[in-house]
Amino acid sequence: MANNQAPQGNNDPAGSTQMFRAFVDEAPQGRQAATTSGGPRIGLILGVVVAVAVVAAVAWLALA
Repeated sequence: MANNQAPQGNNDPAGSTQMFRAFVDEAPQGRQAATTSGGPRIGLILGVVVAVAVVAAVAWLALA
């Protein structure tokens, strides 16, 4: 494995900054694509509805 960094004690933070900026620039695009599709949001809503129905059924059986 090649050592592409500067000699010890003389690290150049520009590489890390550039990688961070590239990550930040990419992140909103990934989130925007995920939020435009309704699949995950619909699944979450259905999961909450099913969980509430199960809790209600268990409570009804416990009180009956």
